[in-house]
Amino acid sequence: MNATVANQTVSPWSPFRQRAFLVLWLATLFSNVGTWMHDVGAGWLMTSLDPNPGMIAAVQAMTTLPVFLLALPAGAMADILDRRRLLLVVNAMMLLAAAFLAFQVQSGNASSHGLLLITFLLGCGAAFLAPAWQAIVPSLLERKELQAGIALNSMGINISRAIGPALAGLLIAQIGMAMPFLLNAVSFLAILAALWWWRGESGTSNRLPAERVLPAVVAGLRYARRSPALIGVLLRSAAFFLFASAYWAMLPLVARLQLNGDATLYGALTASVGIGAVLGALLLPRLRRHLSGHYIVMLGSIGTALVLLVLATSKSAPLALLAGLVAGASWIATLSSLMIAAQGALPDWVRARGLSLYLTVFSGAMALGSLSWGQVASHFGVTTALLAAAVGMLLLIPFTTRIHLDAGERSLQPSHHWPEPAEVDPAHQQDGPVMIQVRYQVMSDQEEAFRKLMHQLGETRRRDGGREWHLFRDQESRDFIETFVLPSWLDHLRQHERVTDEEAQLQAQIRALCHDSRVEHYLSS
Repeated sequence: MNATVANQTVSPWSPFRQRAFLVLWLATLFSNVGTWMHDVGAGWLMTSLDPNPGMIAAVQAMTTLPVFLLALPAGAMADILDRRRLLLVVNAMMLLAAAFLAFQVQSGNASSHGLLLITFLLGCGAAFLAPAWQAIVPSLLERKELQAGIALNSMGINISRAIGPALAGLLIAQIGMAMPFLLNAVSFLAILAALWWWRGESGTSNRLPAERVLPAVVAGLRYARRSPALIGVLLRSAAFFLFASAYWAMLPLVARLQLNGDATLYGALTASVGIGAVLGALLLPRLRRHLSGHYIVMLGSIGTALVLLVLATSKSAPLALLAGLVAGASWIATLSSLMIAAQGALPDWVRARGLSLYLTVFSGAMALGSLSWGQVASHFGVTTALLAAAVGMLLLIPFTTRIHLDAGERSLQPSHHWPEPAEVDPAHQQDGPVMIQVRYQVMSDQEEAFRKLMHQLGETRRRDGGREWHLFRDQESRDFIETFVLPSWLDHLRQHERVTDEEAQLQAQIRALCHDSRVEHYLSS
């Protein structure tokens, strides 16, 4: 169960030495405070506009459903467009939507369906922001600081969760319902200012034309299908968030109906989750010295299930607040471990698309879970919904722990070890298809080992854009012949840029089993 932690001498706070990371982290923290104020305000406002459990759960669903619907194209856009400009435009649009909602609430014209619509629009903005934000983190930090940076991002979200809900509850009780929505609109100014100051990601510009959105989405899906490490993250995420969503969906009803509280208590319950998450984030580096992410996610699932059981069986506000601390620690332990595993499974060229798949599963499970638990609560009561979610999570643990999370230590940096291919007229670079053929003269006593390694190589060829991969045997020369097809010469050039250090090591092992190898390219005529 011991986890091998890369470069344990790296301080959990070392990412703050990078000025761009610090500025964007602080701005995001301020903006997330506004987001959490909106979430608490929206949930509490709906208890006044329409206290039906299904409608209250729909507020949570409208926050996460857009991410489920839009994360894939958003991830593709984040991989092929300038991420800084994308973030600026989307944050500006979210500022306008948040300001409009604040005006509607202040003027007394807010309705339950209007609240759901604006929440959905803000969720659409979040869908385009999340893959881009997550994808720029590696460009802001040194590689050895990445795990610490991901943990600090998670901690920042939960610091804002500790501040935003409590502040929203006080503002609603002392000033009025519109104030949390107004401050949410103002909070977008901080992130816009930070993005305006930031110069954008450094590094060499891509010498190839950008992919189009739809082919980029297909390329991301193809990579995910051939990546066991990413698939493991997605399955573990779905199993956790589907049941953990019951906590967030039912919390407004727990505060109002089971605990007979007001907006202040609801804000305090939500804030306790944030405080627990911050405390959990401080303990995580020590925990990771002894446990891998695989086991941390398992412990987070157990902790969340116990919290659901406490909320279902207790009517004590202090106990519910204590349970919130455990919920927060379990949440950040699980969330950060899954994110680290997802980042470690992705090379730079497909990072935003891969993370968008993770966000799609996260938001889809949260939206489906919220709606489902809302319906269960409508027909059978809040207690039954919480108990069912807790039991379901506990029953799934023995099955989900069979899916091992990758340690995230793979070398997925571009290797650039392939020789430059022959020049092709740019006017015909998008003509296709193109076939690549590699002939191998394998040592006679190494053929079985060669076949095993070649099938691993075939998976990497497909992940990087190849299709119709085959391994043949020449019956005359006894050479092995590998073939794979790409849609165009331009796609093959992209494949040259996508080959990683890990694939280079695999190809070196294959060459060690051969007397000789030769590559040939065939263009369609």
